Amino acid sequence: MIRFLQKDSKAVKVMFGVIIGAACVSMVIYLVPGLMDPAGTNDAGVYATVREPGAWGRLFGESTQVQTEEVTKLAQRQLQQQHYPDFLMPYMMQRAGQVLLQRTMLTQEADRLHLQVSDADLVRELRTGPFAEYLFPDGKYVGDEKYIDFLEAAFGPDMTRSSFETQVKQDMEIQRLQALETGGVTVSAQAVRAAELTQGTKVQFDYAVVSLEDIKKTINPTDADLQAYFKENATKYATAVPEARKLEYVAFGAAQAPGGKATASDAEVQAYYNAHLAQYKTDEEVKTRHILIAVKAGADAATDAAAKAKAQEVLKQVQAGGNFADLAKKYSDDPGSKDSGGELPLIATASLDPAYAKAAMALNPGQTSGLVRSAFGYHIIQTEQKQQAGVKPLASVKDAIVQAVEQNKQGAAEQAYAQQLAAEAKKDGLEKTAAAHGLHAVTTDYLAKNAVIGGLSDGAPMLTQAFTTDKGAAPAAVSTGDGYAVFTVLDVQAAHAPEFAAYKAHVLDDYRAQKAPELLEAETNKLAARAKELNDLKKAAAELKVPMKTSDLVGEEGQVPDLGAMNGPGTAAFSLPIGGISGPIDAGQTGVVLCLTNKQEPSAAEIAKNFDATREQLVGQKREEIFNLFVGTLGQRYEQGGGIRLTKQASSPGGIPSGS
Repeated sequence: MIRFLQKDSKAVKVMFGVIIGAACVSMVIYLVPGLMDPAGTNDAGVYATVREPGAWGRLFGESTQVQTEEVTKLAQRQLQQQHYPDFLMPYMMQRAGQVLLQRTMLTQEADRLHLQVSDADLVRELRTGPFAEYLFPDGKYVGDEKYIDFLEAAFGPDMTRSSFETQVKQDMEIQRLQALETGGVTVSAQAVRAAELTQGTKVQFDYAVVSLEDIKKTINPTDADLQAYFKENATKYATAVPEARKLEYVAFGAAQAPGGKATASDAEVQAYYNAHLAQYKTDEEVKTRHILIAVKAGADAATDAAAKAKAQEVLKQVQAGGNFADLAKKYSDDPGSKDSGGELPLIATASLDPAYAKAAMALNPGQTSGLVRSAFGYHIIQTEQKQQAGVKPLASVKDAIVQAVEQNKQGAAEQAYAQQLAAEAKKDGLEKTAAAHGLHAVTTDYLAKNAVIGGLSDGAPMLTQAFTTDKGAAPAAVSTGDGYAVFTVLDVQAAHAPEFAAYKAHVLDDYRAQKAPELLEAETNKLAARAKELNDLKKAAAELKVPMKTSDLVGEEGQVPDLGAMNGPGTAAFSLPIGGISGPIDAGQTGVVLCLTNKQEPSAAEIAKNFDATREQLVGQKREEIFNLFVGTLGQRYEQGGGIRLTKQASSPGGIPSGS
């Protein structure tokens, strides 16, 4: 073997190449951080890491971390917006994780295809997009304070300006990706005409309605039937009477707390201001006018030179005393500022093209620049106002700080008083403690977890805590919205089955609810069969004592009483000829049989008139379908290529499966 390796032959060189290559790959695998790591890590701050899938992405691709804090905030926001109970938080975490992982994958794919959004693109979007009416009403910037106020009102106090603008950029990138992937979508003229025919057709009909509620009224079981049903469903009724708890509590409001209304001293205001300086920082900002002679990205030298020459001619007119605003309206290629004479609002220089920002800040108010080359072309800039980065003076924010300090002190005083009462009640009992402080102890009836406690602004926190507290446990303090309460659990009544006699009405409702749908279906089928046998719906309805109704002339977007949306169960009407009788229609709470009396289809002229709008609608639907398919395929590629690595807490119950 040694002699073979000493030979100077091509085979030896190939073998050495393979050996060395394998060694290099092994070194990369074991030395590149994270390449051979287990699927999950213990970093609680990171929910997941996303990188381009495949070996290339693992070796050389940039990774993006989805932070646990971001997932939690989104989950909490969705929980509040949809009014879900707190115990669904793990489920909302899963949904929020899926949303943020999907956004990250799409953003990485957009970056790979060089669809990045610049700061200037962002500014243009904020000036002209869906947020323009809030941030740039009438083309005027609302200012930093109102900008932050808008974000807090729309998205909550946790949404920072930086996070918001990052999300807007991501949305723009994803929109560009969607446009790229679906830009070639077309819809045939035949498909458009067919859709327009369906959308434009209107029908009118007589219909007979069998009501589920009326069916229930005909179901009158004997007591023996109900008792048998009650026994058969004993498991269902085993906890029909929910757990209840009897409480004793003492409550007080701000007016009853000792010490009176809290006040803020100058020293406390100063200390608060010093501790929150970052909150009062102001960005470097500049207000300008400009004239842009645009140059598209990737333009050749001749095109660039022509634009520069044109800009130079406009600059000469400015320097000769020409009205800057009039020249901007005439020559500028910036659609966002052209009509306002090239005026831009006071805006943070960090949001501007770097070359533009540098030139604008170098000018004094009233001065005009020479030609400035940016990523968009050649600018002539006139600075109107500029502001250096700094911190808002204490005097300008003092009122808000005084209010915050007083609220904090008042809340702390009330909490401390509640803890004092709890400690005394543990020793002396609630009644004696209440009497010693001029308060009143209240004993409740047995309360369910969702009960309302009269006299308290918000009794829900006390009930929530009470249902996790043992009977006879030490008194505990809890907020009630406008004060505090100190409570103890006197007794616990476990969930249990009711006595039949006391629960008979509920059992009857359940019995009817179980039997009625089957009877409704049978009655509707009988009605439909008899109507077709007689070839007359009205006669069949009269014979079976079913009420008849008549619809308006409605299209597929219409609603009909007892039948619902015409693009739902009522869609059967559009396929009938005039005089035709439908089969039985299940409309949920009703069974319906209808007979078509009128049908109006759109004319050729009406179809032609709406042709373009319908085509746009169909193209939009098709684009959405194709992009959803693309997103699903992209997710599979990331999953199969190891592009998503969840941390252990994300992989646990309440997390999400890899690649979803």
